[in-house]
Amino acid sequence: MADISATVNLPSNDDIYLFHEGTNYRSYTMLGAHIAAEEGIPGVRFTVWAPHATYVGLAGNHNGWDGTEDVDSLYKIPDSGIWSRFFPEMKAGTFYKYRIVAADGSSFLKADPYAFQAEVRPATASIVAELDGYTWGDAAWRRRSKAPYQAPLNIYEMHFGTWRQKEDGELFTYREMSELLIPYLLEMSYTHVEFMPLAEHPYDLSWGYQGTGYFAATSRFGEPQDLMFLIDKLHQAGIGVLLDWVPAHFAKDAHGLRLFDGSPLYEYADPMLAEKPGWGTLSFDFSKPEISSFLISNALFWFEMYHIDGMRVDAVTSMLRLDFEKKNHEYRRNVNGGLENLDAIRFIQQLNKTIYHYYPKALMMAEESSAWPGVTAPVHEGGLGFNYKWNMGWMNDTLGYIEHDFGERPYHHHLLTFPICYAYAENYTLPLSHDEVVHGKKSLLDKMPGSYEQKFAGLRLLLGYHISHPGKKLLFMGGEFGQYIEWKDQDQLDWLLLDYESHRRMLAFTAALNKLYVNERALWELDHDMEGYQWIDADDSGQSIVSYIRRGKKPVDTLLIIINFQPVERQLYRIGVPRPGTYEELFSSENIEFGGSGMHNDPMKSTKYEWHNQVNSIELTIPPLSFLVLKKSGRKAVK
Repeated sequence: MADISATVNLPSNDDIYLFHEGTNYRSYTMLGAHIAAEEGIPGVRFTVWAPHATYVGLAGNHNGWDGTEDVDSLYKIPDSGIWSRFFPEMKAGTFYKYRIVAADGSSFLKADPYAFQAEVRPATASIVAELDGYTWGDAAWRRRSKAPYQAPLNIYEMHFGTWRQKEDGELFTYREMSELLIPYLLEMSYTHVEFMPLAEHPYDLSWGYQGTGYFAATSRFGEPQDLMFLIDKLHQAGIGVLLDWVPAHFAKDAHGLRLFDGSPLYEYADPMLAEKPGWGTLSFDFSKPEISSFLISNALFWFEMYHIDGMRVDAVTSMLRLDFEKKNHEYRRNVNGGLENLDAIRFIQQLNKTIYHYYPKALMMAEESSAWPGVTAPVHEGGLGFNYKWNMGWMNDTLGYIEHDFGERPYHHHLLTFPICYAYAENYTLPLSHDEVVHGKKSLLDKMPGSYEQKFAGLRLLLGYHISHPGKKLLFMGGEFGQYIEWKDQDQLDWLLLDYESHRRMLAFTAALNKLYVNERALWELDHDMEGYQWIDADDSGQSIVSYIRRGKKPVDTLLIIINFQPVERQLYRIGVPRPGTYEELFSSENIEFGGSGMHNDPMKSTKYEWHNQVNSIELTIPPLSFLVLKKSGRKAVK
């Protein structure tokens, strides 16, 4: 056997030390398959962490996927748990797995946890890939991008494989998608796109949430440089890119991370900590420093190599809670007798501190469904350190309300008024996400009560309420044009619906609403400041009307929002206004171009008539099931 100490590109002692300490935040440069030249000979160095293995070999087409001969064996670096070897003459594109012999003598093949590319499913081999060499053109975007606390943030959430498909059902590649997606996002005035998980995963219907290749952009849609191309072009068009990221759990597939070296390595050894019974997956062992190195390196990898702007971190509650969706006999308490996963809390705090150290402008959004305090509070104040949290309470309350029949709505008015009580507890994003339009929950359009026309009016109301409520915005694909059937998660969206006038007008409404949002500072400038919101009337439950003020930093930007959730016209409806003057309809869901009746209020001059605790007030007609935005005259209103 060769003298391992004589090899050239072995991981350094410092890198190995930091990996085991949990602070090697670019461990992907040490582990995995790396094209290199040693002593003038080109080839590939393979390095893998498998501390409990008695043997690790390289298996591939070159040896009939055997990997048991001396010529195939990797060398174990003493006292490290890491195996490594340089294989001369190997090139990018080589298919491989690791042949691992466990302590009990069992032998099996595993994909590389740090592989940059994988075979297209159902095949499972890793592929040697070169990520360097793509020439980026997004430097201007990266210089100007910033966390949008006082800026518009309107996210289009999409599942890459089912947004659009070719006529024969084949999937568009990352490069091909750029020609379709970017003009659409620009036309619709979205500021960001969020891709559901793109890390390699074996099962399409897991939607990417049960991964096996954390460093491999899924090969379903092309090669790594193709995804780089798409993100580059999105940035050049002024569109930010968020990636759904899943550190909570991983798939149990045999070629993946489960029992990687014959023993629990990436997962907890204790089944009560490891098992996610509701999902059939395994939790990462957050107590191991090496797992911190693996996961935090992975997060930085997507920022570094693919230039993403942020992450939506999936299933945070399942990480924080030891009893998450478990029966009494399926979990145990922590050392203090509590139900918090102390290891996961430390990991999340370390993750966010590290991301902001390297990428201060990053967006880190938590999908956290409980009332856990301080999700968006800084780590040094005891918080988790995210800068945004999905407002699941707002989503549940709002969708719960709009699904009630019109006659029941007065009795559930609190579902509209209560969310403002906690709207400033965290930095919130308001999600109308994929989870709410699948598995029998119906599409947003089909959730609405009433006739066909009333359903469209109801969807316009929902999106208007969404865009005008404090918090950043996220809408799942299809909601913008009134996808009627819930998300089918295998077929493309029903774009054929745009052959029908009602859906075309729904799309026009959403485009105009998004444009209004971007242009009107009151809708985003003070999202996280209570000065940015004031009720006009929260108590008109009998007529199911809410009215409120949205403010920007300048008084001239102030908007009045009035929403009628009943299919009944309200004439001579009086509302208090914050300043005397003439008010105009800046935006109305009843615009005939949006599918509305065309009913319109002429400019309304206020009178000194005290109403709603305001000295001045106006009277107007509120159409049935309508969303109105008023603005005091002083500059030309945007129709």
